[in-house]
Amino acid sequence: MAKLGFFSLALFFQLYLAGMAESAIHRRSTPTDLIKNSCKATRYPALCVQCLSGYGNAIRNEHQLAVTALSVSLNKARSAVAFVRKLTKVRGIKKREFQAVKDCMENMGDSVDRLSQSVRELGHLGRAVGQDFIWHMSNVQTWVSAALTNENTCLDGFAGRFMDGNVKAAIRRRVTNVAQVTSNALALVNRFAARHRAASVIENP
Repeated sequence: MAKLGFFSLALFFQLYLAGMAESAIHRRSTPTDLIKNSCKATRYPALCVQCLSGYGNAIRNEHQLAVTALSVSLNKARSAVAFVRKLTKVRGIKKREFQAVKDCMENMGDSVDRLSQSVRELGHLGRAVGQDFIWHMSNVQTWVSAALTNENTCLDGFAGRFMDGNVKAAIRRRVTNVAQVTSNALALVNRFAARHRAASVIENP
């Protein structure tokens, strides 16, 4: 029992020191460092840095980073909806293309709704802890995942060679970018959630 108690104490001490060291690193790091280091956890790190580097002055911690990433994704999704809506009015568009574009517009509209919910939920998270934090964060993760699914569903509607053409190419280029940015945002949300929970364990063993 004595050995077990000593081992537990030693483990806690190591975790405590690791947390202190990490806090010191964060205090010395700049917003640019935070963005670059965090973006390494995403699927498209270069795109992640590109999208977030212009918001460095507004980012001081991982919570603000996650909120900013979601806001960027939301803005891109809204822009994509407006772009896709214009394509429904393209002259000479085939009936099958028109239906795919219409379905895509609905999917992207749903994506905008889910991302809007996520931005509000994460922005109001504040100092929530314990089960309250887990509940709010679960909502955010579910909604961002749903947004990403809607974006990919839009692209699926243009599968097959018979859909090849300028309309498909234009939508694929725009929506793929939105999906990649959303994927990155989800990765940053998940990273923030995991690190918040880890910090809570260290502070409240």
